Amino acid sequence: MHDEIKLTREVDAVQIPSGDALTIPAGTAVFITQRLGGTYTVATSQGLARISSQDADALGVDPEEEKKKQADAVRLKDAPLEEQVWSQLKGVYDPEIPVDIVNLGLVYDCIIEQSGDKKVVQVKMTLTAPGCGMGPVIAADAQAKIMTIDEIDEANVELVWDPAWNQDMITEEGKMKLGMI
Repeated sequence: MHDEIKLTREVDAVQIPSGDALTIPAGTAVFITQRLGGTYTVATSQGLARISSQDADALGVDPEEEKKKQADAVRLKDAPLEEQVWSQLKGVYDPEIPVDIVNLGLVYDCIIEQSGDKKVVQVKMTLTAPGCGMGPVIAADAQAKIMTIDEIDEANVELVWDPAWNQDMITEEGKMKLGMI
């Protein structure tokens, strides 16, 4: 996972941790430090950046991984709507921590409401640190993942700071992944 890769083409990315947009030129040497949730965190000579799954080809990523995700989506198609939403949220990662936002304990509330003829998902989530510049990016990732569910018409992801997040909120699965237990 930490082999040097030269980008095969220019890609748009998000600088970590500021959340600023940047363009990484073709031929730039990068190292993939994390590939979770359909996004890629890469180390460059300029620091860390997040590359979306749409630009995975520039990294030489095997499309078979995408096929596995599609197979999971098919499996979940018949699952209850709430299970589908939580499954999508488990596919969202903080680019600096190799644990999804659910197992990190960042999702405080997830409600599916009927609003007229629309199904609306309301999510309240937090971040590990209030000053994290990636907050809006992570929230947008969560919203985009929820909106991939056919039955959902709208998804609202709100960043909240009360209660303040702490490590006790990490699930047992998350603690295992982090080597805390």
